[in-house]
Amino acid sequence: MLNYKHEKTEQIILGIDPGYADMGYGLISRSCGRDRCLAYGSLRTAAGAPTGERLQDIHDGLVKLITEFHPDQAAVERLFFSRNAKTAIPVAEARGVILLCLTQQGVSCIEFSPAEVKMAVCGHGRADKTEMQKMVQILLRLEQLPRPDDAADALALALALASTNVPIMV
Repeated sequence: MLNYKHEKTEQIILGIDPGYADMGYGLISRSCGRDRCLAYGSLRTAAGAPTGERLQDIHDGLVKLITEFHPDQAAVERLFFSRNAKTAIPVAEARGVILLCLTQQGVSCIEFSPAEVKMAVCGHGRADKTEMQKMVQILLRLEQLPRPDDAADALALALALASTNVPIMV
């Protein structure tokens, strides 16, 4: 008897726009080359809460999403250089928690720069927020522009990963 792996017909992809106050998420299903939006939104942490509690909230919210939707892969935005270390450090901490959580939950992760996401979704690396949101709306056949911005970015990340056509093997 031959033992071989076969390609699944449906892939669930989780896009994550890392954030400390707001972590955007977007889940899509890709089947037969067609993408469908499953869910999107933002995980918010309580302003003024201790850092550890906010990071725990990010972790717990992400575990809940993974448990509910069982994504095959995740796409996470790479951090770009920020001049404001006051915001860059907490976002980097949140991103570390996100990557750790994905690993703990057995979800493989691919990282994309903002320019790579813009290229995959809009066809060029200099798209603005409005253009990105409109393309996400069109590609996923959504009735309205996805909001908040963090969620739209997360859906764009999921679409970028879907466009790579990396098969998920079982």
